[in-house]
Amino acid sequence: MSPTTSLTTQLADQLDFHWTHQLRPRLDGLTDAEYRWEPVPGCWTVHADGGVDFSYPPPQPEPFTTIAWRLAHVIVGVFAARNHSHFGGPPADYLSWRYATDAATALGQLDEQYGVWTAGVRTLDDDALARPCGPAEGQWSEYPMMALVLHINREVIHHGAEIACIRDLYVHSTDEKEK
Repeated sequence: MSPTTSLTTQLADQLDFHWTHQLRPRLDGLTDAEYRWEPVPGCWTVHADGGVDFSYPPPQPEPFTTIAWRLAHVIVGVFAARNHSHFGGPPADYLSWRYATDAATALGQLDEQYGVWTAGVRTLDDDALARPCGPAEGQWSEYPMMALVLHINREVIHHGAEIACIRDLYVHSTDEKEK
């Protein structure tokens, strides 16, 4: 990376590198069986009718979640809601979202929302990164947009690693399951 690379480029490139070289290739070949697999009883998931398990605040301890649920969280809560609030995307929230009932549709939604987010981030100049991110971010409304971009990077890396781990558990599990 050039020492003259802008802060915007560095922020966007951090997530893009992870997406391109780690997370997105790791999701290739995701099957519907993996997408819906419940590694432990009582998982929160996306159901066949498109309903999703959700409550706020969540119960304690928080339920373990399926790949379907974790992808839905990244698609809606991490990307789509922020795309709406900050980059002019369509309205998006947990209660009205049309959740994917299969892996291919979920990955399509993920790719679309990631694309909108990264394109939006790349439009931010230093002044925009320094401005408060605004009321859509609730108690963090006065934090600079740069903090939100870093938070989203961390969220995608964190949840992507969880999804990859669940895929590993699925492959190496001795439980009876559909492959």
